Amino acid sequence: MSQVPHDELRWAFVLGAAVQIRDELAGHGLVLSRVLIDFPAEPGPLAPDLAVLAPAAVRDDRGRYRAGDVEAALELARPGLAEAGRAYARAGVPLYVVVDPAAAACTVHTAPAPTGVYREAERVPYGNDLFLPLGERTLVLRSDDFPVASPTPGSG
Repeated sequence: MSQVPHDELRWAFVLGAAVQIRDELAGHGLVLSRVLIDFPAEPGPLAPDLAVLAPAAVRDDRGRYRAGDVEAALELARPGLAEAGRAYARAGVPLYVVVDPAAAACTVHTAPAPTGVYREAERVPYGNDLFLPLGERTLVLRSDDFPVASPTPGSG
């Protein structure tokens, strides 16, 4: 079976999920894709596949948002993603979602620790709604149209 390029999978995810998130936010927050956000420690600025920013988020003097503005980071699974996940946890990003097209499942990480781990994780198979708690509100994200891919050779 041929492999679907990661960029094509990411685009399919971003296109579908961003519209859902924007509609759910209803003007109370911002959703961005692949925009550099300053994080206080290594690896430095990151550009999540999707970032949900707090309603009061503002750009700094360099035109960037800061880690403290991020309410949620959503990433398509890929090699090397663990480093970004640790940076999100260290910065206190309350919600980190990994979308895995090969497993047809998402993992919703909550309860970040300054040590760079999330203390809670829930695996949600595609076809189930994702309930994403953002402060006083909860976004509901449908996963039934998220991209599916065959596993990378040698990954199983």
